Amino acid sequence: MSQVTEVVKIRRKVLSEIARMAFAGNLKENVEEILQTVVTETGPRYRCCVHKERAVLKDRVNLALCQPINTSLAISAENALNMEFADIPIVSVLPEACDQCPIDKFMVTDACRNCVAHHCINSCARKAIMVVNNKAYIDQSKCVECGLCKKSCPYCAIIEISRPCERACDLEAINAGADRRAVIDYNKCVECGACKTACPFGAIGDRSVIVQLIQMLKNSDKHIYAILAPAFIGQFGLKVRPGQVMKAVKELGFYEVHEVAFGADITTIEETKEFAATVPAERAFMTTSCCPAFVGMVEKHMPEMLEQVSSTVSPMIATGRWIKNNDPNALVVFVGPCIAKKAEAKKYPDDIDYVLTFEEMTAMLVGAGINVSEVEDDGYQTIASRDGNAFARAGGLVQAVVDATAQMAPDVVVKPHRSEGLSNCKAALRQIKDGKIDANFFEGMACFGGCVGGPGTLSDYRVTSRLVDNHANTAKITASPENNTAVEEIKKGDNWHHGH
Repeated sequence: MSQVTEVVKIRRKVLSEIARMAFAGNLKENVEEILQTVVTETGPRYRCCVHKERAVLKDRVNLALCQPINTSLAISAENALNMEFADIPIVSVLPEACDQCPIDKFMVTDACRNCVAHHCINSCARKAIMVVNNKAYIDQSKCVECGLCKKSCPYCAIIEISRPCERACDLEAINAGADRRAVIDYNKCVECGACKTACPFGAIGDRSVIVQLIQMLKNSDKHIYAILAPAFIGQFGLKVRPGQVMKAVKELGFYEVHEVAFGADITTIEETKEFAATVPAERAFMTTSCCPAFVGMVEKHMPEMLEQVSSTVSPMIATGRWIKNNDPNALVVFVGPCIAKKAEAKKYPDDIDYVLTFEEMTAMLVGAGINVSEVEDDGYQTIASRDGNAFARAGGLVQAVVDATAQMAPDVVVKPHRSEGLSNCKAALRQIKDGKIDANFFEGMACFGGCVGGPGTLSDYRVTSRLVDNHANTAKITASPENNTAVEEIKKGDNWHHGH
């Protein structure tokens, strides 16, 4: 996320208002006020009328409360305050907001000259094109969207229109339904969040649990830990120090705040062991397993490649297990850039209790009246390695395993390759399998730039990637195997792997 558009501003305003009311203890009484404060009679107006604006906003509030979209806000607020979570998808289409995109895929523009050759008409086997008012016209009832007319037109007068959400989805998991609204195919969807980021109408969102978490922070006797993804550097202000972020989050009521970079060291050590033991003895190559959207893509779209995916748990899961191994009274909240982590947490409820994006955490801080830039820096020093911290950006994981292998299995040759974007990952996996890419270790990331480019981030990944590296270089140790605390934690039990 790099542009703070009007869609982003509205979404953040809704989350912040909900958090403010939840902390103040008046959400149930005042939740309807959000419709009045975010959408006013005087504008600005993005849709036909204030009533339409508020209908869209109501859907957004319900999703932020983790309740069904058609529920009254009073009931949704009460349910959220009572710690109820509706069984709704991680990513959903807001039906009231999704009604502006054209459904016709090919359209004739005014560039059409009604030429004599009529290549478009001659290329159409369905006879869906005719001349009307001295210009080619496509009969959409006959068109099968083959695209031959577009290819044949010498004036490029026929254009192909694709919805932003469809164009953003590398897995073809979202398409226009019969009523023109987008429909997500959850058998294909991996909750990467690309469609949410791409939609210019804000018609796609992810469910939130900030109210339920605030209730836990206010009322639970559990030890509630926040664990920050390595990508948190630079997300709460480019000049904000890590120690300010850690202290600000703790001021919300968390028992402790830890860095997932420590779990990345555990993951690196275990993944290196797995690589050395299985490649090439048991398989020609191995892929990473840290990006849940990438793993989901393999599971749903390339199941024949699943045996190549590492069985080592992700840094999020490793950090959650580390905490719960040492504190039976712990609840763990992951805070990161990723929507797909919400889906991963559902698979591992014993390890991770809640997942927030950086955007949601910021809303909680704003709602609690905490300005991170004004919080005192507690001088926090990372307990993870340089390589563990560098997991946040593309290539960091590969480098971590290469460095760890050099220490743990110096005779093993690592031939790495990496890709960003699910379409690129799919292509690279096939090329590695077919021998067109000479690699035996593959890092797959759904988001460009790696985790710092995730849909729940607040800053441009091109900037935060450099900040992540700068922070990583402050670590007292370089490679993951040098982290003695992580090594000792691994020795306590063999629970750092899972089956697919």
